[in-house]
Amino acid sequence: MLRALTFALLLLTPLAAAEKRIAVFVGLCDNATQGIMKVGAKIGDGDKPADNLYWGCSDGLRSHFKASKRWKLEKSETTTGDDRILERLTFRHISGDAILVAEAWRGSKLKDCYQACEKAMLSGENNLVTFIGHNVLMDTAIDPPTEKAKGKTDAIVLCCISDRYFRQRLEDAGVRPVLLTTQLMYPGSFILHNALEPWLQGKARGTLRDAAGLAYAKNQKLKPAAAKGVFARLDP
Repeated sequence: MLRALTFALLLLTPLAAAEKRIAVFVGLCDNATQGIMKVGAKIGDGDKPADNLYWGCSDGLRSHFKASKRWKLEKSETTTGDDRILERLTFRHISGDAILVAEAWRGSKLKDCYQACEKAMLSGENNLVTFIGHNVLMDTAIDPPTEKAKGKTDAIVLCCISDRYFRQRLEDAGVRPVLLTTQLMYPGSFILHNALEPWLQGKARGTLRDAAGLAYAKNQKLKPAAAKGVFARLDP
């Protein structure tokens, strides 16, 4: 009788949601090789992630997520088996339902970084794939994918004017953009951090835009409406 009751309870217990997988590709800021407005030599050295604007600085991915109360660092690798990837970090969300793997790519290998990012978008192995860095398509042409995504995958592209440069190629490949930009902007990782919360809750794309806009307004000291305008309208 007890065994039967236990079995019945197991049948009635909802299955745990599958763990969400998030991959983040960060192309390190690099004064020497990228068509960017030059920044300080220390934060613009694409070979040194520890001090880089997009990784080691306070708004960089490593620093911002390590300081977060929402994410916990599980693993840190500086030997990645690929000399283009200078550091790899693995974080787990406090809910336990999501794991985020972020890679710091050498700044001079920005094209390789984006191509690896797009490959991850098409692989079907991730629920969300994010690119952070300089808009590589402003500097060089990259042929759009010829294959379709193998599974349902969302994408965030945090670089200048990503809606114009990336939206069509991603949608044509069967990838769903959930956060893109419309203007020249600063791709600090506080944007991704705050947008992930509504994404993890399954909220509409407009909610991610709202969260990103509020985070950007606070960091850049802008009015919320102006900051929200930095991000593309992707409703619903």
